[in-house]
Amino acid sequence: MISDEDFIKDPKVPGPTKEEIRCLVMCKSEVSKDDIVVEVGCGTGGLTLEFARLAEKVYAVDKNPKALKITNMNLEKHKMQDNVQLIQGSAPQVFNELPSFNILMVGGSSGELSPIIENGYKKLNPNGKIIVTAILLETRLEAILNMQKVGLKPDIIDVHISKGKIIKRGTMMEGRNPVAIISAKKI
Repeated sequence: MISDEDFIKDPKVPGPTKEEIRCLVMCKSEVSKDDIVVEVGCGTGGLTLEFARLAEKVYAVDKNPKALKITNMNLEKHKMQDNVQLIQGSAPQVFNELPSFNILMVGGSSGELSPIIENGYKKLNPNGKIIVTAILLETRLEAILNMQKVGLKPDIIDVHISKGKIIKRGTMMEGRNPVAIISAKKI
């Protein structure tokens, strides 16, 4: 995993997804060198870069041109841009332009999670996976309900991570946002 500190960041762009969460997402995705990945809401590109290391092709989608610029800067910094295509736009519409894929990763939906899951499911190959990371309780429920609506059986894990920070008196554990990782496999 690339450490959080090794990413170029911008206060106006979310991310990167924390290292420990990226690790769990990659594990849940079971990504392989033959996989085509679509990542929606790429932010600064934390997951984009992790998928780029392992997948055949990654399509990173974001509405925010600044997010795509930061993601591109991170891809260049880590020399991983060869198999990544950055796409600006709304994911439900972008899916029409993409080939079928093996993994749909949703890190940000801009309130369009329902059509993202519905339209993404149609382009998802058999045995492909949909993964949603969610901080908001409402997003968790929306992901579960929409996965069930298209016939998937979601698996949900809720992750609470604290990171140690050395201070004069000892080590202080600082909590990070709890994150749910909701995933499902198309059979």
